[in-house]
Amino acid sequence: MNELLGASLPVFIGITVILFGGAAFLMGQALAETWRPPWQNVLYGALLAIGDRYIIYALFGGELLSIWGYLLHAAVLIAIALTAYRMTRAWRIVRQYPWLYERTGLFTWREKTSP
Repeated sequence: MNELLGASLPVFIGITVILFGGAAFLMGQALAETWRPPWQNVLYGALLAIGDRYIIYALFGGELLSIWGYLLHAAVLIAIALTAYRMTRAWRIVRQYPWLYERTGLFTWREKTSP
C-alpha cells in the first residue's frame, strides 16, 4: 500500500484527504462562485497535489518522486474539487436565477415549469 500511495495510509488520510482535501473543497467552491470553467479544477488540483507530495515528503519521510503516489493524490484532490464545484454551481444557479431554475438534488437543477 505504501508503494501505491507514496506514504502510509494514516498519512494519506490525514494530509491528503483531510488537510489538502479541505483546501481542494474550498478551491472548487471558489472557482464555482467566480464562474470559472470546470477544467481549472484539474489544473489547480494538480498544483495542489505537488504541495501535498512535498508536505508528505518533508514531514513524514514519504517518497517525493512517486509517480503513482502523485497521480493518486492528484485524482483524489481533483475529485473533491469537482464535487465541491458542482455542488456550489447548482446552489449558485438556483440562488442567482430563482425565477428560472429550481433545485432537484445536491448537484442538479432544472428549469421551472410554467403554472
